Amino acid sequence: MRILFLGDMCGKSGRTKVYEKLPGLIDKLSLDFVIVNGENAAGGFGINESILEQTLEAGADVITTGNHVWDQREALSFADRHDRFLRPINYPTGTPGKGCNIYDAKNGARVMVMNIMGRVFMHPELDDPFQCIENQLAAAPMGEAADVIVVDFHAEATSEKICFGHFVDGRVSFVVGTHTHCPTADHQILSGGTAYMSDAGMCGDYDSSLGMDKEEPINRFVSKVPKRRFEAATGEATLSGVSVEIDEKTGLASYIAPLRVGPILENYLPWQD
Repeated sequence: MRILFLGDMCGKSGRTKVYEKLPGLIDKLSLDFVIVNGENAAGGFGINESILEQTLEAGADVITTGNHVWDQREALSFADRHDRFLRPINYPTGTPGKGCNIYDAKNGARVMVMNIMGRVFMHPELDDPFQCIENQLAAAPMGEAADVIVVDFHAEATSEKICFGHFVDGRVSFVVGTHTHCPTADHQILSGGTAYMSDAGMCGDYDSSLGMDKEEPINRFVSKVPKRRFEAATGEATLSGVSVEIDEKTGLASYIAPLRVGPILENYLPWQD
């Protein structure tokens, strides 16, 4: 089966490009399942219910998030209503919404998607992501509860990301990092068969500072004095993500490649060679 993961959708520019391109990509690449990280979709800060619904209508099967999940306060009210909306699973018990769920792919496979947040340089008060996934896999191992397991590991430190990938190697289908908005070139299939990439990048304007209009971030580095709030850049976005093919018998990966569609990064479509 074929899975596409699109990195952090940033602002109107990013979500417009996703809505424009995703339906065609689903057909062209014969995709069975699509995951989009949407935590920066509303002006670069959080996601609202309207954007969530539009992203699902465009063809996403699941929307994952991260540390900006609650920036739009309405997310606290709709999180429990949407099964296809995930927030990090290692938030405290009682936090609205789900951190993990099982979905049916177009090919009939049961796909478990898990959203986990790292702690290094981020939120050390959250539950340990390593113990969290260990508990989850003990309760619902691949091949029993689900045919395929995909993890969006939303984290800052690449060391934490790659160690997490090796920790679950052979026990999940695919681990993809999000949060830094900079696509990495380390997509690979680990020794145990798990597809891995440290960061999928973002769906946003790359003539920017991580999707934000670059003038204010530059000002803060130079002058150390804020002049205004950060605002999402409005130039044409580039889609950035990663594509994986999964062996339906084993649940492990047989192929991984980046996806880039847009005006700035080098364009690349998987399965076209």
